[in-house]
Amino acid sequence: MAIAVGHFQNLAEAITERTADLLSARVAVRDTYGTVIASSDQQMVGMLMHDDDDALANSYLRLPIHLETGSGEIVVSQPSNGEIISPRLAHVLIDLVINQTAVVDRLPNQNELKNKLIHDLLHGSDGDDLAILREAQVLGMDLAQPRAVILIDAADYILAGDPFGSSEGMDARTGRRIQLIIGSVVDFFELPNDTICAYIGDGEVAVLKASNKQSLADWVDTSDGFDAANPSWANLTALKRAGDALLSRLRRTTHAAINVGIGRYHPGLKGLAGSYQDARAALSLGRRFHGQNRVHCLDGLGIAAFVGVSDERTKVDLATYLLSPLDHEPELLKTLDIFFESHCCPSVTAERVAIHRNTLSYRLDKITSLTGLDPRRFDDAVQIRLALVLRTLRSAQSCADA
Repeated sequence: MAIAVGHFQNLAEAITERTADLLSARVAVRDTYGTVIASSDQQMVGMLMHDDDDALANSYLRLPIHLETGSGEIVVSQPSNGEIISPRLAHVLIDLVINQTAVVDRLPNQNELKNKLIHDLLHGSDGDDLAILREAQVLGMDLAQPRAVILIDAADYILAGDPFGSSEGMDARTGRRIQLIIGSVVDFFELPNDTICAYIGDGEVAVLKASNKQSLADWVDTSDGFDAANPSWANLTALKRAGDALLSRLRRTTHAAINVGIGRYHPGLKGLAGSYQDARAALSLGRRFHGQNRVHCLDGLGIAAFVGVSDERTKVDLATYLLSPLDHEPELLKTLDIFFESHCCPSVTAERVAIHRNTLSYRLDKITSLTGLDPRRFDDAVQIRLALVLRTLRSAQSCADA
């Protein structure tokens, strides 16, 4: 309701300004309670205008005003330049102003069109790629380069009330805070404008971040090993570093709890929906299991990713990614299989593999170094075991399909 009232006031201000200019008269709009919500005389705004007031009794013209977001009355005084205009002609002019203002207001502006395009892309647009690229270009968005979704949960800041009890309306306060978040993102990434950022509701802002190596140069480490053959995961380390730095910036700016979800890069325009789903799943699960003020990504969720993500393809992709450092280490993979078959017992494993306990310890240390997961720790062992099972199932399915 507060948003609707604020919108009606904005339209009333536009109608008042245009009417006062056309008729050279003082104009005011009062709402159904008699409060002046717009006036060519700013000192009148907020005052009560009762039916028996002299200003109404001596008014030149009074007309009801009905718009989609509110109703009221427009009050026009005698023209100040001495011109005599028939009430009938003034009535027609005011009707034209009201209708024109209402029609223009219903036309989508560029920001609304941009937000709709991003919303449709994130939720799986079925439009033609060339048409989408052309529309994006008109709106100032370059969607030709690869992009991943960064999802910012700033609900604790955007939707919070005003602790100081100022007179600023809820919609105005929310809009200002949204723009502050988006402005901080634009400034942080040194973007030319905010075209690739959109407020998607519930205190969340989506960022379509260019995710190639050049665009992430400030957060790429030479040890990352950007893997062109595995583009969905290749940029995650740099994206997460960027997310951590962005989170720190937003926390300093807002002094509120902020969470960031990072999505993988998925090829093509349709891939933005997949990246959004990754970011949303990471954000939802991460907040629940890892807490506030963190950057959340599928590969950092641990067991929660395998349990909480419903999409089987995503879980198989994650399993493949977690084990990819061992792709060329058959000896280590065999050791892992026997280690789990032996109920994670080092002595039994060493005996079955026919190696010394120290050699087994060396191999397990190497697995930890390569994957970041220690088979001797329960949570890590469960992740590795689930990843091995999922990867085996994928291989079996591929053979069956062939």
